[in-house]
Amino acid sequence: MVSRMSRKGWFMAALMLVLVLAGCGAKSGGNIVEGKVNVVTTFYPIYEFAKEIGGDDVHAINLLPVGVEPHDWTPRSQDIINTSKAQLFLYNGAGLEGWVPNFLKGLDRGSKVQAVEVSQGINLIKTNEDDGHNHGGSGNADHESGAEDHGAESGNTGGDSLHTDPHTWVSPKSALIMAGNIKNSLQTADPEHKDAYEERYNKLAERLKALDTKFETELAKVPGKEIVVSHQAFGYLARDYGLDQHAIMGLSPDAEPRGQDMVALAKLVKDEGIKYIFFEELVSDRLAKTLANEAGVSTLVLNPVEGLTQEQEKNNDNYFTLMEKNLQNLILALQ
Repeated sequence: MVSRMSRKGWFMAALMLVLVLAGCGAKSGGNIVEGKVNVVTTFYPIYEFAKEIGGDDVHAINLLPVGVEPHDWTPRSQDIINTSKAQLFLYNGAGLEGWVPNFLKGLDRGSKVQAVEVSQGINLIKTNEDDGHNHGGSGNADHESGAEDHGAESGNTGGDSLHTDPHTWVSPKSALIMAGNIKNSLQTADPEHKDAYEERYNKLAERLKALDTKFETELAKVPGKEIVVSHQAFGYLARDYGLDQHAIMGLSPDAEPRGQDMVALAKLVKDEGIKYIFFEELVSDRLAKTLANEAGVSTLVLNPVEGLTQEQEKNNDNYFTLMEKNLQNLILALQ
């Protein structure tokens, strides 16, 4: 009986892994290239930084297809085959890619790929918003410890219910740390090209530092500090540049807010004189436009840079162009 139950348990675990890896949605990934350091990344910002630092010495494969939002995406079987043959697997961590533990267990037994969590070293934001609803809560630095004043309302009152905000890359300050982790992982995997990785990283770091300085300088000039966004993806941006985030939805953008939360947010918009509701291009703008109509204000894009749309890819947009557009829209909204 024990043996039969063990075999049954093993079979069910294997079946679940296959279902997870099969995933759904658009085809992703690419092919392994012999003679180069193959780097598999989980979504766009890591992919861009890995390509910039790696240059001609690496072949980067991004798992997340263009136009797909990463929160609910899962990899396909071909992705695990490619990753098993790669030298590096770079993922954000901080709870963004919930499928990673099973994915790593499913790699070929002989795989020598090094898995690196590139958010290591970032001062992570904790929140008790895990149910997909933000309940009109704020995500600024005052809430970094997760001590939101609406914790009892959402049913999460204990410290053990805190969850990590994974949207680290949206702040240039955090992106700089991530780029450093990517550089270090490349130098470890390919010490022969250590100096080249260092040189290219330094160029990228200078651009990130310049972007950071521009955000600090320009956002310090605007009188407004309150932003209303479609989902709670801008906590690090708010913390690092003195803003106060209010989100229609929680850390995941796929849940519906409660009616009273929308009413409370509409009142906040009117009371604070907020002029714009921000929405994202990879998720539906329906709720943002509904709130804007209710409050009598307009909408603007604030991009969490989780991925590119087809049009953005065609226009050769990148992390820096999208973040520059974010800054200009923030300046417009906060005047």
